[in-house]
Amino acid sequence: MENIQHYIDLAVAMAMNYGPKLLLAIITYFIGSWLIKKITKVVDTGLKKSKTDVSLRGFLQSLISVVLKLMLIISVVTMLGVETTSLIAVLGAAGLAIGLALQGSLSNFAGGVLILFFKPFEVGDYIKTSAHEGKVEEIQIFVTILRTLDNQRIIIPNGIVSNESLVNVYSNGQIRLAHTFGIGYADNIDEAKAAIERVVQAMSGILSTPAPAIHVSAHADSAVELLLWSWVKPQDHWAVHFKLYEEVKKEFDRSGISIPFPQRDVHIIEKTA
Repeated sequence: MENIQHYIDLAVAMAMNYGPKLLLAIITYFIGSWLIKKITKVVDTGLKKSKTDVSLRGFLQSLISVVLKLMLIISVVTMLGVETTSLIAVLGAAGLAIGLALQGSLSNFAGGVLILFFKPFEVGDYIKTSAHEGKVEEIQIFVTILRTLDNQRIIIPNGIVSNESLVNVYSNGQIRLAHTFGIGYADNIDEAKAAIERVVQAMSGILSTPAPAIHVSAHADSAVELLLWSWVKPQDHWAVHFKLYEEVKKEFDRSGISIPFPQRDVHIIEKTA
């Protein structure tokens, strides 16, 4: 009974000593987390009003959130009675170990800084890497987030994006489309070109400058191939791309121009004995 009473007294003493600190630390953590969310929203609103670049805005918001959360954790731990000097020493040693263990993450952070500094692409651009392509939705501290045409979300480490070749499809405000249409060898090339020109002139979304151009690109096995170059704005890319194939086929049908399919002539030679 004496041992039980001793442990009860010890538990009461610890509760009296550490209870208020623990309660204060918990309250501070939740209030601090709430304040961090409010601060990041205020910062984002201020950056929007100052017309800060969208890519930089997301990066700064993410960075500020991480720094404030780290400061909050240090404050909470200090409230629990851990000495600041000891905490800094522990964090320093832990930081060194974590830095060695997370070299890739540090590389991704550096990659994010390089992306924002040199601006090879921005939020809203459509990019192609060696393995992925899509519209840039966010540039965060460690990763870049893409949205593909079929609505998939791709998360790519910034270290990879900043260290490999990529194509920024929409960076110049215009993009050239290349369409190939095959006609039969018996069809009139000038009439086929005129039919394609009629489609181009009637279709909205195709820019007049640079002017569209039609060329004979190849004498293929079963067709004479006509190459159409046309320029569009990025937002009209896919709508014009698919509509051209449909409208050219309809115009060819109206003009009596054939679109041949692959075929092969077979000659049978009979040898008599």
